[in-house]
Amino acid sequence: MTASTPLRAATATEITLGAPAPRPGEGPQDVSAQDVAAVMAQIGARARAAARTLALAPAAVKEAGLMAAARAIRTHAPAILAANAQDVAAAQAAGISPSMLDRLTLSAARLEGTARAVEEIAALPDPVGKVTESWERPNGLRLERVRTPLGVIGVIYESRPNVTADAGGLCLKAGNAVILRGGSDSFNSSRAIHAAMVEGLASAGLPEDAIQLVPTRDRAAVGAMLAGLDGHLDVIVPRGGKSLVARVQAEARVPVFAHLEGLVHVYVDKGADLDKALAIVKNAKLRRTSVCGAAETLLVDRADAARLLAPLVTMLLDGGCAVRGDAATQAVDKRVTPATDEDWRTEYLDAVIAVKLVDGVGAAIDHIEAHGSHHTDAILTEDAAVAERFLNEVDSAIVVHNASTQFADGGEFGFGGEIGIATGRMHARGPVGAEQLTSFKYRVRGTGQIRP
Repeated sequence: MTASTPLRAATATEITLGAPAPRPGEGPQDVSAQDVAAVMAQIGARARAAARTLALAPAAVKEAGLMAAARAIRTHAPAILAANAQDVAAAQAAGISPSMLDRLTLSAARLEGTARAVEEIAALPDPVGKVTESWERPNGLRLERVRTPLGVIGVIYESRPNVTADAGGLCLKAGNAVILRGGSDSFNSSRAIHAAMVEGLASAGLPEDAIQLVPTRDRAAVGAMLAGLDGHLDVIVPRGGKSLVARVQAEARVPVFAHLEGLVHVYVDKGADLDKALAIVKNAKLRRTSVCGAAETLLVDRADAARLLAPLVTMLLDGGCAVRGDAATQAVDKRVTPATDEDWRTEYLDAVIAVKLVDGVGAAIDHIEAHGSHHTDAILTEDAAVAERFLNEVDSAIVVHNASTQFADGGEFGFGGEIGIATGRMHARGPVGAEQLTSFKYRVRGTGQIRP
């Protein structure tokens, strides 16, 4: 397939009649509601078959497939950007919010970043087969714990088309087949990226069904995934808003890597370096307001409010951020509007922040425990003991000292990207990269031992 060859979607008939997976460079297209159950059953069965192949795929082959996928994304950038322009135009016509539009929009630079992320995933050490522990028993049995793929992973996500590449690449690196169900608003973008990914995998001899994209906007497809696809789905990762995650957690009949909203706090302690705090708070809130690591609540130590509060609030307001504050914050600037109880529980994903004075680090920790989502929270302080208390006591997946919360990202952690940030307490927590997408088994080697 050359750079000038357009990406063509497989027809609904090709999919529903059980034809082979779309050829390299082809993507799925929407199917009618009555076909959804049959399509999803076929997708599940094909994913299970692909997973068995991937579990045994050599590391070099997986790396080659992902590098080829990155090249295909670059080759077909014009087609991908054109598909994204369709999605963006439809979203604008529907009145989508600016923050959600930002999540949806691809530029040439962002698409290049997507391709680079796939290359970074390709270059990661292969987690499959890694022996994490080994020991020998007194009876001579030798045991080892070794990483194995999870199997078939379902990813349900909203808006961001780059998740198609990130999630697909990470799952494949960990030896898993993946079924992707993107948001309706990014339908065209996701299928164009998916087509490029499949082209790359096929060129390396990997099964095209290793990364499948649900070919319909119908919500019944989500229901089929939550039901487990006749036992073919091993785990689900929801990546989106609170309503999506709530539905997945309530209805899923397979394990879920919970990714709750990013109700992120930054606490500025007394004695904090003001210049450092101004730079970090600005970045944490305004670098990109639509990411889950963006700060949503700013807490300032009342003991040093006279020095800290006004400069921080003024910086945010002058930077175009709306500030909703308590009485003390409102007194700083007439542009500050009153905060309600709901503001302390709101993930704005926009240029809006809630600001409040608290009585020291203990009160900050209490506020975060009462209102946070256990995603990412930060403390800005020059007091090492106070920092350690915060890092130890705040029960979030990511806790940060003197750095921006927007580092809450698998790529920034050196994971080569992420499938999401898990806020639960089971298995994976924090950025879910390739290693977190594996389980393990025990291998036991003997020389004829029997148990007395």
